[in-house]
Amino acid sequence: MATGTEPPATQPQPPGGGVRAAPRAAIDAPHLRTDRWWLAPAVTVAGLLAFVVYSTWRAFANADYYAAPYVSPFYSPCLAENCEPMKAGPNWEIFGSWWGISPAIIILIFPLGFRLTCYYYRKAYYRGFWASPPACAVAEPHRTYTGETRFPLILQNIHRYFFYAAIPVAGILTYDTVLAFRDERYEWGHMGLGTLVFLVNIVLIWAYTLSCHSCRHIVGGKLKHFSRHPVRYRMWQWIGKLNARHMLLAWSSLVSVALADFYVYLVASGVFDDPRFF
Repeated sequence: MATGTEPPATQPQPPGGGVRAAPRAAIDAPHLRTDRWWLAPAVTVAGLLAFVVYSTWRAFANADYYAAPYVSPFYSPCLAENCEPMKAGPNWEIFGSWWGISPAIIILIFPLGFRLTCYYYRKAYYRGFWASPPACAVAEPHRTYTGETRFPLILQNIHRYFFYAAIPVAGILTYDTVLAFRDERYEWGHMGLGTLVFLVNIVLIWAYTLSCHSCRHIVGGKLKHFSRHPVRYRMWQWIGKLNARHMLLAWSSLVSVALADFYVYLVASGVFDDPRFF
């Protein structure tokens, strides 16, 4: 059946490959959008670059990441001997004294790997950094398209395993949040502004982690009859509601974890003292 878009035999085909190859419709314009379609990928690039620059600086700084009772989420758990001592905190000297650089490098690979392979973040940086495609109904400039079938993008398939690693990391950050209900002398029953910052951050971290597509599939996948698994079905419905807000949770948790680290940095570096509510 004719579609009305086949080029006549005498009409020259627009130059280029990929979406501009011969079998495609002979449309001279690269796209027909008149809105500011470039704004969303530009904002995405700016936001992700800002986080990458900030987190890289803080990860390699190896300083001002602990101010009792708060520990930066970038440095928790601390797995080397060169960590600052944290009373009842996540000090697990698994790597011993041979590890000489920042201990944050050990642990950050897991939450960053989880986000890097996340379905939403893949869409975000594919569009923002690689223009693949830059926006809906806007042709990508690449001549060929192989998807995620070749190295390095084939490694995106390990996203589920990074999800497994993200769960204990979120659990440790929850433990850190509980410890935040102490004061600088490690006495319980206190709450400061930092405690509130940690509470908001851990709620967003758990919401983002559980809204993951892999989590939704693990909970409700491979079930032929939901009626025979009412608990998993109810959990699947709840996670599905979170999953509908996965993009919002991805960005809000990214901002919150950076703000939690920045708050600890300000207190640890002596910029101000942690205000206490009680």
